[in-house]
Amino acid sequence: MATVKDVWNLLDRKAPFRTQMDFDNAGFLVGRGDQQVTRVLVALDITPEVIREAAEKGCQLILAHHPVIWGKVGQITDETATGRKVLALIEQGIAAICAHTNLDAAEGGVNTALALRLGLRDQVPLAVDGTDEAGRPYGVGRVGQLEGGPMTVDHFARRAKETLGLSGIRVLDAGVPVQRVAVGGGACGSMLPQVRAMGCDTFLTADLKHDLYLEAREAGMNLLDAGHYSTEAVVCPVIAQWVREAFPDLWVEVAENQGEVFEYF
Repeated sequence: MATVKDVWNLLDRKAPFRTQMDFDNAGFLVGRGDQQVTRVLVALDITPEVIREAAEKGCQLILAHHPVIWGKVGQITDETATGRKVLALIEQGIAAICAHTNLDAAEGGVNTALALRLGLRDQVPLAVDGTDEAGRPYGVGRVGQLEGGPMTVDHFARRAKETLGLSGIRVLDAGVPVQRVAVGGGACGSMLPQVRAMGCDTFLTADLKHDLYLEAREAGMNLLDAGHYSTEAVVCPVIAQWVREAFPDLWVEVAENQGEVFEYF
């Protein structure tokens, strides 16, 4: 029977934890490595709702993108949000493994999944951070050519809304066709200079600030903000499939009690 550590080893092969950024806290964060696993829940965030769902479904392990322990944590008590979640995991006997920036950079990870959803071919990393054991470059973001040729910004925005399940999307139409596209799951607005250097006409990411829209408009670049959750949640089914293929006897499911935390009115 598979253990928590066995599943960690799988994720470490797919998205090596050594490639995470210096500020990150990805890894095996809660639980016992020798705990046997029969049921796994995959989520973007480990929220109280996700923990309850995992407990109700008899899961021994949650695989998440965002680390459940973040920043300086000096205590684990029921007086903090982090403490309450960690205590709930321990009390329910549920381990937690979180793959964050290592999964952003990995081939087949967050940004590969996002680019594929949007119909990008000939993908390359937006920013190369290193090479893997096979000599292939890895890094955050992806750049690719739009399958089927150029389209209008309006058409591309509608495609993004449909394929990512969005109720709204923020769009800057610079008046140029969409053809060479950069994507960055989550908050990647700071990568706008790299996007320009890669000769892209369009950049889709999340959590964009006002000044970046001005910068993109002056550069003649289309800019789309598709939301943090929706640009990263595309990787959850990918993780689930990795685990199913490696451990056919495990029950693996993507969490149902998760989604965008705000609404459009």
